[in-house]
Amino acid sequence: MLLTALSGNAYKLDGGGLFGHAPKALWQQWATPDENNRITLACRCLLAEGLEGKRVLFEAGIGDFFPPRLKERYGIGGEGYALLSELAQLGLGEEDIDVVVLSHLHFDHAGGLLSRNKNGHPTLRFPKARYVLSRRQFARATRPLARDAASYIPELPGLLADSGRLCLADELSLADESFLLPYVHVADTQLAWLSRHMRFRCSDGHTPGLLLAELKPTQGERPLVFSSDLVMGRPWIHLPICSGYERFSELLTEEKAQLYEKLPLLFFTHDAGCPLVELTRGEGGRFGWTNEQNHIWRMPF
Repeated sequence: MLLTALSGNAYKLDGGGLFGHAPKALWQQWATPDENNRITLACRCLLAEGLEGKRVLFEAGIGDFFPPRLKERYGIGGEGYALLSELAQLGLGEEDIDVVVLSHLHFDHAGGLLSRNKNGHPTLRFPKARYVLSRRQFARATRPLARDAASYIPELPGLLADSGRLCLADELSLADESFLLPYVHVADTQLAWLSRHMRFRCSDGHTPGLLLAELKPTQGERPLVFSSDLVMGRPWIHLPICSGYERFSELLTEEKAQLYEKLPLLFFTHDAGCPLVELTRGEGGRFGWTNEQNHIWRMPF
């Protein structure tokens, strides 16, 4: 398996919101705010190649779908959709992606799925790909609450459903109800090969049914987890550090602790400076990290 970190563009959010109850005196040691107190977040995607001749893209980033007003509000950087340019450097295009795995449908993770046709109507990118998403997250995106409606793109669930290529993952029943990150099953027979290379779990602290992909290594022993918004970057590895955007910060903290038990490698969507680290456990059980990988370009895994 070969892994490549790709940009889905970047944007900015309020630093206080991103670090929740942590005081600014602490969090500004990790991120430098601009004049509007915003910090830059990557919208990083992961490309996995060499999967029985298939290519899997994890998430699509924020993309370039938003109108100028919203681009300015969120400080979306760059011209065009950066991911397409980086795919082109690999000699690939949208049609070369077989599966797009979506942790959830918030605009900063799924906005890159959208472009506009010549009539200005939204259309889906990656025309040959099957889109993998949890059933509970699709339900939330279809009927969001007032609290999180602004995080979703209204047209997107309908476009995914109408594509005929949406594959919804269902949770497996568990005898142990204390297990907070249940495994889910992708029943589509055309995607049976996925289970030989990865498995999926669901988190609920950030949004219902956030899909965590766990890649099985072909080299080494530790799996790699695409941590999405469960662990946004290095500062959020610390168990008490949660953003103010979580549904249930206590639950999210417990989910992180359970995810950390086997000390996996963590791939970050939002860490502007680092895509991948190796999780560590120090004295007193405190979690940290080592072996920061600042550039991943067709890295064997």
